[in-house]
Amino acid sequence: MEPLISAAFDRTKITCFAYGQTGSGKTYTMMGEKTVPGLYVMAAQDVFTHLHKSQTTLKIFVSFYEIYCGKLHDLLNDRHQLYAREDAKSNVNIIGLKEWAVSSVEDIMKVIEFGLSVRMTGVTGANDESSRSHAVLQISLKNNSKLHGKISFIDLAGSERGADTVENSKQTRIDGAEINKSLLALKECIRALDQDKRHTPFRGSILTQVLKDSFVGRCRTVMIANVSPSNNNCEHTLNTLRYADRVKELKKINKSKKETDALADALMLPRQPCN
Repeated sequence: MEPLISAAFDRTKITCFAYGQTGSGKTYTMMGEKTVPGLYVMAAQDVFTHLHKSQTTLKIFVSFYEIYCGKLHDLLNDRHQLYAREDAKSNVNIIGLKEWAVSSVEDIMKVIEFGLSVRMTGVTGANDESSRSHAVLQISLKNNSKLHGKISFIDLAGSERGADTVENSKQTRIDGAEINKSLLALKECIRALDQDKRHTPFRGSILTQVLKDSFVGRCRTVMIANVSPSNNNCEHTLNTLRYADRVKELKKINKSKKETDALADALMLPRQPCN
């Protein structure tokens, strides 16, 4: 994580998102456990290590929200509903999002644990406790009130096939359809960027709208493709790898902006992340 964190201190917007079927270990990859630190912990450690080494006056703030059924909810403020709005410069702002000032790795992890405790989960045909929302954690570096750099972690809800939801409740099927719709919108945006189309449909879903600054401007984006080791999930695994391969081939974002240095990597991780 250190090269990405260093880039964030150099005024770059960093995004890391985990994609894969439900139950493939996306939340585990992000959160980890006591003996196996996840990306949240490693990023927090690198942030404060870099902050102390550079002796900068930057302050660290954390926000945590989810996208559930096309709506934004603040996980740190009693699931208060939020709204995504574009300003005159086409920057997407989350209206009403609460930010918490933090001064240590422990502070960040306490905030994250609280947010995860109120995140929307449910039972599916493939998993007894599946995340039914996209969770977005943002670590902001600010100089007074001005944004200096931002690190975003997106724990995407698990992708599903229609055959996996036949025996589920009506609400679970609705959730699954909304999840797949937003993931399809993300695919369409990546395809449009890859083909250098004049229009990129970021407004196709709330997910792509809030991820807009992960693909344009001064940014670096990393994709983690989570796959299950089970033979029963071969179709899911192939779909995930094809998705990751398309992202990996994304070499340019916006030729008119010289400062753009977006990076799209695909890391193939097992169900349980390695040390």
